[in-house]
Amino acid sequence: MTTRLPSLSALRAFEAAARLRSFKRAAEELSVTATAISHRVRVLEEYIERPLFVRKVRAVELTPDGQTLLVATSSGFQMIAEAVEHVRRPPRAPVTLSVTPAFATKWLVPRLAAFQSAHPDIDLHVHASNAPVDLNAGTADLAIRYGHGMYPEVIARLWREDHFAPVASPALETTTRLDASQWPRIHFDWHRPQPVDLTWAAWARKTGRAPEEFSPGIRYSEESHAIQAAVAGQGVALLSLLLVEEELRLGLLRIVSEPVLDGMAYHILKPARRQSSEAVSTVENWLMQFV
Repeated sequence: MTTRLPSLSALRAFEAAARLRSFKRAAEELSVTATAISHRVRVLEEYIERPLFVRKVRAVELTPDGQTLLVATSSGFQMIAEAVEHVRRPPRAPVTLSVTPAFATKWLVPRLAAFQSAHPDIDLHVHASNAPVDLNAGTADLAIRYGHGMYPEVIARLWREDHFAPVASPALETTTRLDASQWPRIHFDWHRPQPVDLTWAAWARKTGRAPEEFSPGIRYSEESHAIQAAVAGQGVALLSLLLVEEELRLGLLRIVSEPVLDGMAYHILKPARRQSSEAVSTVENWLMQFV
């Protein structure tokens, strides 16, 4: 059996007056007259057959019954407001995008604010790892990976081709005019074997030199750290031109010599055995605008 309640307008007038300790301020908040607030409170008091306020010349005070009702009405209106907001704005659609740490740091993260501004309804989770993920098992919804595009049991979409070249800070201009064998070199470790050699040894052979002519130099375990080291002027690094395109554009790095090595390509991967959601398609289309 449904319990009969007093009118919502009477309860709303009471809650505002009780919270603000003023009929006048409650009237201003609810955009009605103070007389209307007084009338609605009086109707409520008659309904429950209890006084809710002690009326004074310039103020009102709550009775014990009024205090009890204030606690209930305040929490009730708050719950209603939260429920209305939840229904009006449904939860954001989650999408997990798996990328390598270097790609996340140097390409993706600087563009995420623009993505979020354009798509506030999507909750994008960035999974940064050098290890491959099982897209069909639901570990991620999309992945960006570097290679030749032969990825079994997933749908691979070519995103961007890549190239590698020696780059350095403009502060090293005098040093980079020297013979390449005298450059202070920066290296980084590939986390997985690559079908294409994109190391200083490969660049040396491309120039007709023996790799042994080049001193070892500084080595980093992460590609993004090698990029930052090059920007800091620690030496010349053989780097992905895609990952340093912003540094090249801003003049923080410059290509110091030919040749440029042909790298592989970045592909957008999605599961072949799972249907992609509308939000996943939105993220994929956003990425494709940078092709």
